[in-house]
Amino acid sequence: MVANQPAVSCNGCDTPHDACIAQDGVGVRDIEDMELELSNLQNRMKDLSAQISARRDDKIPSTSRKLRSRHWFGREDDPPMSALYIERYLNYGLTRSELQSGKPIIGIAQSGSDIAPCNRHHMELSKRVREGIRTAGGIAFEFNTVQIQETSRRPTATLDRNLSYLTLVETLHAYPFDGVVLLTGCDKTTPAALMAAATLDIPAICLNVGPMLNGYQGKKLIGSGTIVWEARELHGAGKIDQVELVDMVSSGTPSAGHCNTMGTASTMNALAEALGMSLPGNAAIPAPYRERAQCAYETGLEIVSMVHSDRKPSDIMTRKAFENAIAANTAIGGSTNAPIHLNAIAKHVGIEPELTNDDWEAVGYDVPLLVNMQPAGQFLGEDYHRAGGLPTVMAELHAQGKIHGDALTANGKTWAENIERAKKPDNEVILSFKKPMKAEAGFLNLKGNIFDSAIMKTSVINEAFREAFLRNPKDMNAFEGKIAVFDGPEDYHKTIDKRDIDERTILIMRGTGPLGYPGKLSLVHFAFRRNSVNQQAHSPWHPYTTNISKRPLTNTTLVQPQAQQK
Repeated sequence: MVANQPAVSCNGCDTPHDACIAQDGVGVRDIEDMELELSNLQNRMKDLSAQISARRDDKIPSTSRKLRSRHWFGREDDPPMSALYIERYLNYGLTRSELQSGKPIIGIAQSGSDIAPCNRHHMELSKRVREGIRTAGGIAFEFNTVQIQETSRRPTATLDRNLSYLTLVETLHAYPFDGVVLLTGCDKTTPAALMAAATLDIPAICLNVGPMLNGYQGKKLIGSGTIVWEARELHGAGKIDQVELVDMVSSGTPSAGHCNTMGTASTMNALAEALGMSLPGNAAIPAPYRERAQCAYETGLEIVSMVHSDRKPSDIMTRKAFENAIAANTAIGGSTNAPIHLNAIAKHVGIEPELTNDDWEAVGYDVPLLVNMQPAGQFLGEDYHRAGGLPTVMAELHAQGKIHGDALTANGKTWAENIERAKKPDNEVILSFKKPMKAEAGFLNLKGNIFDSAIMKTSVINEAFREAFLRNPKDMNAFEGKIAVFDGPEDYHKTIDKRDIDERTILIMRGTGPLGYPGKLSLVHFAFRRNSVNQQAHSPWHPYTTNISKRPLTNTTLVQPQAQQK
């Protein structure tokens, strides 16, 4: 201050500030006191850091128990052994203090690669998972899983589900992981990951790669997989050439992600969410959407919380969780592959009594079909996500007492808590429980003299099919017809054009069930019978006809028990 000059307050405050100066006898306010601003910002940052720390501590309590990774990096009983475990990890920039800090070591099980296009987007998503893990105070270790691409693996991707499971178990058991983020997507990557999580029982959470964007042919919605059947019919009838066939099929797969229909990929990731093994809403977010990468980041945050809370698969995948998944499968019109995979997961968890195909009928048959999505309906993955995805479906089921609302999920909340703010059904893509697409839409577990168990997907039995095949007044709901038996895909392709087959013929490919060679086959192993297609483009017997009423037969795996095969 200048002598005898009245003090001038800064910024209109009542107290004169030491930074005020006078020039030419006039008091001037210093409105850019950088040191003061810096000090204020530093104090504000300290306050915010304290608040964030308090919130994080409330959500992620400090771990008093010894983390599993300490047996590698914190061996107080054998420091030389810890030195051997640590030394090579320093070579790509990790520090000794990080590895010995007591921070959780989190695995990222990477299922994406150039030979797995359905899951390839995980190569980008894993970066956001890493950032979430680091933000929450963990250290990420990414590793590859056995690649499983349903559309390219020959002779069948079934061979790799158990291989991927076994290698995941060995990797997670043998290395210093406190928890793991399981990157899932294409059909069998999800059950393989969940089986491994169940077996090892360390904190684990799934992150789906997400479905593709909607496919279009002109203004017509084209679903991945389902368009194949129509294209094959047209090609077999000589209406399109090979180039047009490829273009037509490719129109259903317009972006990164897995199938945009409610096939096995969308089904299994929805069921992982229904089991509680992923964040709410995770399964339906399309791969290219920004919400997908945001979910990846949040998943990274959550796995660290799960480690600190010691929230394990055995805490989440309970009997109630599996019953929730069965009910959800009916409501979404899920794949008939679901029982094969979920029954296996339940066995690895140790669910008692053992989950069987009878449970799928007992728990899920009288649940209504709520999701209007191909192949049982009209829409595709993008529409389903915007309508609310699985949380909206679960909220409808919970309101009617069809799921266990008290079942725990990965984020530490119950399903009832997770769906408190779920969207209401739009009654176009997701219908209300009281006005569903079909009232009783679950699986029937068929048994007979040629098989022990065959799953019938009733959600796709329409009135035309029922009228043609199931309305015999002398024996309602009974189907009568011939059976054509083939000893595997080789025999099928070699003899199909020579067989006496009509619209009432059931095709059985024996020796290819879950216990046979080469493992359960995809329906793509049933090709068109050429001499029938030339007579009628929509061949009535053909398992891939675009008439949805024929799908119950094709989705039913009719397998003779191995001991009875002749």
